Amino acid sequence: MSAILRGHGQTRRLALYGTKGAVSRCRDFTHEALDDWGWTKSGDEDVVVEDVLLLVSEVVTNACLHAGGPQELTLNQSGGRLRIEVADASPAPPRHRPPRALSQPGGHGLIIMDRLARTWGSEPRGTGKVVWLEVPVPGGRV
Repeated sequence: MSAILRGHGQTRRLALYGTKGAVSRCRDFTHEALDDWGWTKSGDEDVVVEDVLLLVSEVVTNACLHAGGPQELTLNQSGGRLRIEVADASPAPPRHRPPRALSQPGGHGLIIMDRLARTWGSEPRGTGKVVWLEVPVPGGRV
C-alpha cells in the first residue's frame, strides 16, 4: 500500500490479480485509506463511508462478473472529491441492463452508482478500460 502526494491530494493504488477475495480486499483497502484521510473520525461521515464502500463493492463486483476481474483499484482524494477507479482487461464499457424487480438479485450495480456517485463513467486504458466514479469529500477535506 502506498500513499503518494499529488498536488494537495493523495493517491493510493492496489494491484489486483483474479477475482478471489477482490471485493473484500478492495473494501478493506478503501476503508483504511478513508480512515487515514480522516473520513471516519466523526459519526456524521459514517453514512458517507458506507456509501463509498458500497460503491467500491459494486464496481469491483462488476469487474469480477463481466470483465475477468479487476487489475487495479486507485483512490485519489483531491479538489474536494474522491475519485475511485477500477481497471480491468475488458474494453467493453458498463451498460445498464433492462430493469428488473428490486427483489431479484443482480443487475442493480449501475443503478446504485447512478444514485450514490456524483458522477461516473468509463474510459479506455490500454487494451481494457477503467471504470471510475466520484463522490464529494465530507466537509471539503482534501
